[in-house]
Amino acid sequence: MAISTESTDNYLKAVFELTAVSERATTSEISRRLNVSAASVTGMLKKLASATPSLVTYEKRRGAELTATGERRAIEVIRHHRLIETYLHEALGYRWDEVHDEAEKLEHFISEELEDRMAAKLGYPEYDPHGHPIPRRNGTIPPCSDVPLSQIAEGTTIQVNRVPDHDPGLLQTLTRCGVGLYGEFTVVRQPGAQVATVLRKGNNTPFALDADIAHRLRVKIAGNGHTEGDRAARRGEKE
Repeated sequence: MAISTESTDNYLKAVFELTAVSERATTSEISRRLNVSAASVTGMLKKLASATPSLVTYEKRRGAELTATGERRAIEVIRHHRLIETYLHEALGYRWDEVHDEAEKLEHFISEELEDRMAAKLGYPEYDPHGHPIPRRNGTIPPCSDVPLSQIAEGTTIQVNRVPDHDPGLLQTLTRCGVGLYGEFTVVRQPGAQVATVLRKGNNTPFALDADIAHRLRVKIAGNGHTEGDRAARRGEKE
């Protein structure tokens, strides 16, 4: 397989992530994800489908899905990205809202030796600073089971399990509100899709998160998974 370009890697990652929640990735979804025109998406999907070996299968009006070769490359690049994010955060002190753009630049170019050394230095972590699973060297992916905060009933105590990594503004808002990975909160009010969700941490003053954030924040019911005390263990560290 020829060495992938940055553009190819970005398309493969987008298709991989979109097909995680639906059968195929549509042209319009990829266009929004990568911020490129629909015509450009169609042209690139055709190229990826006609490559040797092919990286995607593509059908007009139905969209694309990865071939086995395309999936292997997508998982490899995602592993690079999330390891780099974790290394920047843990070893170099980057904030969680600073690591994504740096990882986007580096993910295409690191060697397998550097990848292995970073993983060993970090203690072979399974989750990145945003709670996303880091694919293992053999291509398997650690489990990640959670739901949007917006689906949780009032009165439920939840823990934050996963947040988007590509939106610095959202991450900065969460930091200002005191919302961090694996933190536990009680849902005080869950009024609906267009109104803020209200949370409270312990006996502290309640605060509101707007509907968009509540939809994008992935959570678990407290007690059904990892707690704040497990944070180091999820990263592969020793207490």
